[in-house]
Amino acid sequence: MTQAEREQETEKEKEKEREKEKEKEQRGVKRPIAPPAIPEPLQEQIQTNFVVVLHPGSQTLRIGRATDTLPVTVPHVIARRHKLPSQSRYEDSRLLREGLNRPESAEQRQNGLKMVDQAIWSKKMSNGARRTPVSAEQARVYNRQIRPAVLDSNSRLKWTNTAHQPEYLVGDEALYVNPTDCYSIHWPICWGQLNVHSGPGGSLTAVLADLETIWSHAIQKLLEIPLKDLKYYRCILLIPDIYNRQHVKEVVNMLLVKMGFSAIVVHQESVCAAFGSGLSSACVIDVGDQKTSVCCVEDGVSHRNSRLCLAYGGSDVTLCFFWLMQRAGFPYRDCQLTNRVDCILLQQLKETFCHLDQDICGLQDHEFRTRFPESPVLLYQLRIGDEKLQAPMALFYPAAFGIVGQKMTTLQHRSPGDPEDPHDEHYLLSTQSKQDQSSKAMERKGFSKPPGFEGESSSQGGDQMERGNHGQEDLGHSQSDCLVGGTDPEETPSVLLSRKSAMTQFEGKALGLDKAILHSIDCCASDETKRKMYSSILVVGGGLLFHGAQEFLQHRILNKMPPSFRRLVENVEVITRPKDMDPRLTAWKGGAVLACLDTTQELWIHQREWIRFGARMLRERTAFVW
Repeated sequence: MTQAEREQETEKEKEKEREKEKEKEQRGVKRPIAPPAIPEPLQEQIQTNFVVVLHPGSQTLRIGRATDTLPVTVPHVIARRHKLPSQSRYEDSRLLREGLNRPESAEQRQNGLKMVDQAIWSKKMSNGARRTPVSAEQARVYNRQIRPAVLDSNSRLKWTNTAHQPEYLVGDEALYVNPTDCYSIHWPICWGQLNVHSGPGGSLTAVLADLETIWSHAIQKLLEIPLKDLKYYRCILLIPDIYNRQHVKEVVNMLLVKMGFSAIVVHQESVCAAFGSGLSSACVIDVGDQKTSVCCVEDGVSHRNSRLCLAYGGSDVTLCFFWLMQRAGFPYRDCQLTNRVDCILLQQLKETFCHLDQDICGLQDHEFRTRFPESPVLLYQLRIGDEKLQAPMALFYPAAFGIVGQKMTTLQHRSPGDPEDPHDEHYLLSTQSKQDQSSKAMERKGFSKPPGFEGESSSQGGDQMERGNHGQEDLGHSQSDCLVGGTDPEETPSVLLSRKSAMTQFEGKALGLDKAILHSIDCCASDETKRKMYSSILVVGGGLLFHGAQEFLQHRILNKMPPSFRRLVENVEVITRPKDMDPRLTAWKGGAVLACLDTTQELWIHQREWIRFGARMLRERTAFVW
């Protein structure tokens, strides 16, 4: 080996030693957990097959990937096994509700049914003839003589097998848990809100735990997504138009932190229903199982002042139909409203027999089957007449439901405030009023007062402002809310206040569906917006799926709309099946459409942002005024 080769070898060894020293130094340095440059989430390419759309309802959960043609539909119910053998059984009721057993309930129901009958007999049939009178006594005599015929000695239906004692059961399995088993039945959503009550399993923590269990089960078993993979998925959550801020905040926290979705978009059902039907503007009526919401949507924005929530829905029609059938001698005499399986039967009978077609007249014979677990299949004959029309017409005359002592109409109220969100609408309102005062002071300095102004004292103006602010608090809205919520910014506060006063007088009263629609549209700011709403009335949800509903509602709106708009509106159009789609799926479909829109990129709330900023992200990222 020559001298030059030896020097090269020595140099190589020294180089290796220097590299080893560098590695040792690097091992001693704490490396950052995350890369210093985090890519902007808004620039990420969203894969819609990794977006789960969640539409939770009082009776049904609809869930699926944004790329799915149809969602998976699951009864939104859970059965939980008792922790102690001595624990008493509890079950949330479906058809029975508070306010039905008051002394005045029966009288109110009778008065409501009189109004329904008067409306039925005042309208002629399409051929111009009057409806023929129906003898209720004749139907009662016939039905009381009916005895069931046994079609099959075995229904081949079985109660859910609980021999392995599962901790919980979800959906159809929970519906068919034997009442003698040690399980309590919970419906975590009621009247469009979380079912928080004073009974067992009614705390907010317990209700959220039920929701997490049901949704996790549906994602894992029905969508076949392992829960550990949710960190790769995003979620679109549909919430009611009139929402409880605290409940929404807790559900978002559950989805992002506990279940582990990477990001979420929260949007309102009415806007999603408009998206799903392909309409840019519409008055959206969502008739659900336990509540009905009415809202005007224009260019993808829900007008805050037009939102109404009515505390009745499809289940109340079912209950009304049961009362009417009982009055006509309902032959299935063992039917109990406390029996879960009987409630399912009554709902099926309502969906099969009820209608809103006034051309159907007179007594008609029907038959139905009872098919219960571990019981024979029985066939019943049933003769009824106007009961099939009277029950769904109660949606327009809600006194017929007989609900007393409950708040039947709810408006969107101002937020009570959230310590996590210091710049909420209270802050915006106070800063807005300060800006208004400063601008008025500048005007007073710069311009002379108009004639006749000298006599008015500034204290009087201050009193009026104070009274105005007090009135806003009573009405549940702030002026800034109205301006942001879609009203005309050119309108004076007095005009806004008078419109809110007109709307608020109906709060708590049992408004019929047609009157609620008219009042909602009347709260829109401009005549042009009102004209658009009258010409596009969209009905979604499963509570108004009756034959003839479209024509019936159209006739009611035409008869009751203000005369001034009859000249402006070319055609009042009621849409009950947009794009021939099941109206129960319209809102979910809109959520799936939302996942594909470019504008949605700005609405995603990421998990790390939620952990850091909390509820403030809802105010920053929601597409509606939080």
